[in-house]
Formats: sequence, structure tokens, C-alpha cells
Amino acid sequence: MGITTDFVTRRRFLWLGAVATGSLALGGCEAEPAAPAPSSTAFDDPAGTASSGDSAGADDGAPDGAAAVDEVAAARLGAMTLEQKVAQLFIVAPEALVQDVSQVTQAGDATHAGLSAWPVGGIVYFAQNLIDPDQTTAMLASVKSFYSEDGSVPPFLGVDEEGGTVVRVAGNEAFAAPNVGDASVLGAAADEAAAKEAAEQIADYLAPLGFNLDFAPVCDVAALGGGTAMDERSFGSDPALVASLATAEIEGFLGKGMLCCAKHFPGIGSAVGDSHDDAITVEKAAEELEAVDLVPFKAAIEAGVPMIMVGHLDLPNVTGDYTPASLSPVVVQGILRDQLGYTGIVVTDSLSMGAIANYRTAAEAAVAALAAGCDIPLMPEDFPEAYQGVLDAVAAGTLTEERIDESVLRILKAKQQYLGGL
Repeated sequence: MGITTDFVTRRRFLWLGAVATGSLALGGCEAEPAAPAPSSTAFDDPAGTASSGDSAGADDGAPDGAAAVDEVAAARLGAMTLEQKVAQLFIVAPEALVQDVSQVTQAGDATHAGLSAWPVGGIVYFAQNLIDPDQTTAMLASVKSFYSEDGSVPPFLGVDEEGGTVVRVAGNEAFAAPNVGDASVLGAAADEAAAKEAAEQIADYLAPLGFNLDFAPVCDVAALGGGTAMDERSFGSDPALVASLATAEIEGFLGKGMLCCAKHFPGIGSAVGDSHDDAITVEKAAEELEAVDLVPFKAAIEAGVPMIMVGHLDLPNVTGDYTPASLSPVVVQGILRDQLGYTGIVVTDSLSMGAIANYRTAAEAAVAALAAGCDIPLMPEDFPEAYQGVLDAVAAGTLTEERIDESVLRILKAKQQYLGGL
């Protein structure tokens, strides 16, 4: 599957128009708009609705709480085109929205043009995008203003900020943000209060910059004896300890109005190798998986975690084949949805990682993730191809629009509850 002629023509027209007006910066960082306008929606207050769950901007007399969230989300879904709904499924890196720019550090006309064509559900930023507080704040404020100007659904603005070795902000001295340390250090202390405080500290420095989603905490149970890629990033090898500290971090994030994400379901702590590079395998049977690896995720679900990330591990003794968990209906629909009863947002790990991209096209991976029960195909290797691939799958009947609606509705409900302003 690939990009249709009509789609290419539309994009080419868009970009030619941008070039003609002198608004597209190629071959380097995107030019910053002269005066980025902050968004005027409730989305600017990342903690505005998280504690109460009330519908931001709902009419007087509308039902309160969850019913109001459901009502607003359903109304917004009904007003969206198929193309808008498919775009809403994706969270991408900022470079995916512009052409011939390898490092985006500012949000200007090229980003706005990309978002107008593809009003994606969210953008995730990495260290290369984040220079200092003023630059980051201006960039994210501009992005929010573009969504607001276009009347698009407010975006998730995310970052990987676990603490310790995985930091995009605290690892940069320009931000003067405290590094709360690796999860393994918190695990060694076995202090729930310290874990909650760590999440609160992270939220306290991310929110003022404009972020509303942190892809943390790690819920993977480390292998006994260590020796895997998750040794430092995991709270430890005791499932109950990992569950308690992950729960504390979720409470810390949500208490500050910061969306968070439990990862990497159903648990990559014992996998040898790194899915960034190639396929990884866990040979556990279903019984061992349930007794060890699923324990922290069950706790995370009970704590109300709004998002769970599925890893790219192969589980042949559970699924009967070598389909990565992120693309496996047995894992996503069977275990996470049906067995554990999770009704929140399910996001894949990055689809540009070797465990996926070495074996599948961007379109194939995105369609397979949605067919498996995931809601957000994260960072496909080729976003335009993945986006068009999903549209093609709906046209062909491989995916139904009703299936797309299920995922979009989950996303809209979370945005209404935590961000407001749908």
C-alpha cells in the first residue's frame, strides 16, 4: 500500500503554495513565526480538568462528570471526516509534518501547513527538538495556536521523560530541571512517596513548557540477575514492588494534570536484545506472564492510567507465532482489552523501531496495529504512507470506519477529560 495520486497531488499543491509564499524553510530548522499566538482554549491549562473530570466549555445544564465527557467526545466525533479521524489516530515526531527538515526546533508556517493537511492526534518531541525553555515554550505554544486557528482537536504534546538515563529535558543543562534518577534507584529505596514525588517533579517542569503527556512510567519487571536493556529503567525484579511504585508515579502525574503512559505491555523486562534494533523474544508461557509481568499493568489499570504502550516483543508461547505484541490481536484485544478489561488508550511503541520497520512497511504496520486493537500507531517510519495506508484499508474493508471510530472516541474522551476544549 502506498500514497494515492490524489494524496500526492494534494500535498504537492500544499507545499508548492508554501514555497511560493516563502514560508517553507528547507534543509534545516524551520523558521519561527514572528509572533506566535498562544492558544486561548482550556488546553493551555494542563491541570484544568484532570481533577474534576468536568467538561470544559460544556453548556449549562449539561450532565456532569463522565457523562459530560462522553457527550462532548461523541459530538466531536460525529462532526469529523474520515480523513480527520485517521489523522487523529497518529502521534508523530515534528519532522514527520514538514518536508526536507531533519531537525525541527521552531514551529512556523511549514508546521502549520503540515498540521492543516494532517491534523494529527499528537506530536512527540525529543532532545534534538528542545534547546532551552524559551524556545520550547514558544514552539509548543505556536503548535497549540495552529490547532486552535484551524479548529482542530487539541493535540497531545508528549515527551519521553522517565528520569535517569531516559530524559529529554532534564538531560539538558539549559532547562535547569532536576533529574529524578533511574527507576532502578527508586526501586532500591522501595519508597512509594519518593516515586510519587519524582513524577510530580517531572510534571512540574514539563507542564510550564507546554507538554501534557509523558510516556512514563516503565512498568516492566526486570529479569532476575539483570543483563537486559531494562535494568536501569525498571523499578526492579519484584512484580509487587514495580506495581506499587508505578502506581505511585501514575498518581503523581495525574495529580498534577499530566497524562501518563504505562509501558511496555505486556513486559519487556526479561527480553534479550533491543527492539530499537531488531526483533526481541520472550519465551514465557501465559501463566508466568500473568504471575510476573502483568502484575504492574493490572495495578496501573486500577490506578486509572489513561494510556498503555504495547511493546514490540514476540511471545511465541502465548500467541503461537512471532507476531510482535504491538501487532497481535491475541495480546492487545485478548489480554489487554478482554482479560484485563482495559478501556483506555492503547498506543504502540514507535513503529519506526527495527523490530517493526525491518519486517513491515509503514502502512502494513499501522493497519496491523489498529486491527490488533491499538488506538495510536506511534511514529510510523513513513507517516504519509501509514496515514494513506489506513485510509486505503478502510476503503478496501480491511478496517471498518466503526473500528476507527472506536479508537478516535477513546482519544477524544481522554482529551476532553484531561485537556478540555474539544
